[in-house]
Amino acid sequence: MAYSHILRVSNTEADLEFLKFVLRQEEQTGRAMPLDSLIIMSRLRQERRLTTVDLVPSVQKSEQETRAALERLAEAGLIEAHGTGRGRTYMLSAKVYSKAGQKAAYVRQAGFDPIQQEQMVLNYIDKHGSIKRAEVMDLCHINKDQAYRLLSRLKEKGFIRQRGQFKNVFYERDRW
Repeated sequence: MAYSHILRVSNTEADLEFLKFVLRQEEQTGRAMPLDSLIIMSRLRQERRLTTVDLVPSVQKSEQETRAALERLAEAGLIEAHGTGRGRTYMLSAKVYSKAGQKAAYVRQAGFDPIQQEQMVLNYIDKHGSIKRAEVMDLCHINKDQAYRLLSRLKEKGFIRQRGQFKNVFYERDRW
């Protein structure tokens, strides 16, 4: 039986800040950071925000095992989870950004809380007359399910009303 192996060697420069952070972390905990954790942190450092499904191919473990690794990193305060269900995304924590001297980058990546998102949507409607779900997704940098929930909250609170049907749905201010 013949075996073959593939070895890929990256030709990119080392990320010394990331290496220093990992070494400090290992020194503080007294143990080496698992390989799957290193891969996850590296991908999040490069791509900023990813889902479990995005990370599975890199980690080369099942979705369940990848999710468990993500939860361990979140419990350690190294990453943060945003959202719920399959739309849940992960990003490096404020602690990691702070130690890398990138506090503003964290705020940009963390995005806006739901109240800020609501205000952004209402301001958009005030300026442009109406908004569609796709515009909410673009404005708030959220997926379609999150946009749907945001618009539903605003409808329930009586701030907006839905107009049109199917693909022609849009939302405008509910003025009494």
